[in-house]
Amino acid sequence: MSHELLVIETVSGLAEAEILRGLLESNGVSVELSYEAALSAYSVGIGRLARVELMVRADQAALARQVLEDYRTGALDVPAAPSDDVVD
Repeated sequence: MSHELLVIETVSGLAEAEILRGLLESNGVSVELSYEAALSAYSVGIGRLARVELMVRADQAALARQVLEDYRTGALDVPAAPSDDVVD
């Protein structure tokens, strides 16, 4: 098993990075975030300080890229929200 980490995505801001991390982890991909210390201290960054890299193990990179692609194209299978109209 490879423990090498690969950057699969760079996003602007910690909030977006955390959303994508949750998406990937819910699909079985372990994720590490890499960002400037100033971003964690202030929660807001501009330019280079706002960049967050999503890193995954090399052996999970293909799965991670596919999950992100499916998310962006709407192909990701997401369960529908429960309806209030359901009658038992």
